[in-house]
Amino acid sequence: MAPSTELAEIPVAILCGGRGTRLQERTHAIPKALVEIGAMPILWHVVRIYAAQGLRRFLLLTGYLGDQIESFAAAATWPDGIEVECVDTGLETPTGGRLAAAGERLRAAGTFCVTYADGVADIDLGALLAFHRQHGDLATVTVVRPFSQFGFAEIDERGLVRRFDEKPRLEGWVNGGFQCFEPGFVDYLEPTSVLEQDPLRRLAAERELHAFQHTGFWDCLDTYKDAVMLNDLWRAGSAPWAVWESPTSPASGTALAGDAGTVPNAGRAE
Repeated sequence: MAPSTELAEIPVAILCGGRGTRLQERTHAIPKALVEIGAMPILWHVVRIYAAQGLRRFLLLTGYLGDQIESFAAAATWPDGIEVECVDTGLETPTGGRLAAAGERLRAAGTFCVTYADGVADIDLGALLAFHRQHGDLATVTVVRPFSQFGFAEIDERGLVRRFDEKPRLEGWVNGGFQCFEPGFVDYLEPTSVLEQDPLRRLAAERELHAFQHTGFWDCLDTYKDAVMLNDLWRAGSAPWAVWESPTSPASGTALAGDAGTVPNAGRAE
């Protein structure tokens, strides 16, 4: 996708202040955002996904070991025209509170994007933003259907196993990050807000929340097992999220309107 002036003006707030408690093998000494995939922090990969598709302004909302993130951002070599700024939003601040801390800056910018520092995808951000513009409401979340960590057995009434489905794709949709908001969303935020709870639930209840259904690659660096899998893909030269290295367009997935009255499973943490 060719960069556009409009995309270059849209800020991207990246939530990277959490402790990453489910990845303690790595995050006892570094923040989760700096856990490496292919010798570069996962945060670098997230920024590159956006930058490759024309977005240029990044606001890193830091907390836990935020000084390390600030040092990395200052020393990293970013593509030409990329602006990366860190904002310390507090050690224990929840996700919505971090956005609230930068709320007036985001409000002044107009449409803005929000994502997590641990999720990567081959998402078509141009299609996401076009979908968001088209419905005209306050918010869009990208929803995905991850694969189960476990296999499922189909059992009949006699206890006979009819078939075994090894780690199938889940039927339900979950919040995959890559979210778009209008300035009015800032009014839904408080210093104590958890983004995935009250703000998104209120938006859904008021029919202001839509779902962009991404059916391409998506994964979240949540556990050590995820880190191994993502590193394996990178080493094999088959990392689908590395859209900056591909001559083809990112996967558009299925851009369908979600039920604005229903909240997708929003069980995400920083």
